[in-house]
Amino acid sequence: MSKPAASSSPKKKLSMRGGAIVVRGVTLFLAAGKGSKSSTNNNRSGKGKGRKKMSDKDAFKCSPKLMEAAKKDTLLNRKEIEGLYKIYKTLITFSKTSSKVTAKQTSGSSSGIGKQAAVSEGIDRTVFREVLHNTFDIVTENTMMDRIFCVWDKNNCGLITAENWFRGLSLFLKGSVPDQIEYCFAVYDLNCDGYITKDEMFQLLRNCLIKHPQEEDPDESVKDLVDIVMRKIDKNKDGKISLEDFQKTVGEEPLLIEAFGKCLPSEESKITFLTTLTS
Repeated sequence: MSKPAASSSPKKKLSMRGGAIVVRGVTLFLAAGKGSKSSTNNNRSGKGKGRKKMSDKDAFKCSPKLMEAAKKDTLLNRKEIEGLYKIYKTLITFSKTSSKVTAKQTSGSSSGIGKQAAVSEGIDRTVFREVLHNTFDIVTENTMMDRIFCVWDKNNCGLITAENWFRGLSLFLKGSVPDQIEYCFAVYDLNCDGYITKDEMFQLLRNCLIKHPQEEDPDESVKDLVDIVMRKIDKNKDGKISLEDFQKTVGEEPLLIEAFGKCLPSEESKITFLTTLTS
């Protein structure tokens, strides 16, 4: 399967406290967080009149309630959760839409994470894209990136909340193969109906495959590839791919877990991230 073409657009620069930087990895996130603290401390060095502000230490500290929920619902340990929360708080300063989006009422959730009805802050799509590009080596086209964002955004609110940040990174960094198969299937199921159809496969492969200029009709090549993949993965021959079909296929050929586009981090990026996070 051909690799998705890397985005040709220049990397966007994200502003923070009047300074422009590019998010390139977790080390830079942490450095930016320290810079933010220093800036805030300098602002407080004046007369200090007016409303009392939350201390920097408290702002970057995960609450006991959120900590316990994250420990219960993810594979992360306390130190990892604390580190990820600091990164999260740093990243939301980049998100222009923080505190401007209200989530839909959540329902049917038995998890300790994600029971809140409203979202006051979170990581937006632009910052999320930078994290995936520069930290986890996920370079892909817009359709795939939007699908990854939607699967992470469990509350369907247009922002990645702290709870979903923990969930997503738990799966990225420590998720089991069965869980990662379900995640990839959810990303590829564009209309969320429980199946990957030929039309969805065509859209995914057409967007991510490199087209050769000499081809008169590259879409025909994609259609041929869709037919080949469908015959391989559609185990019960009903003309669409179910989660069960996908699970069986990946069980037989693990490399097909990202058959329709890259949506998982590279092993090298996972090791680097965890090492930086816990050092």
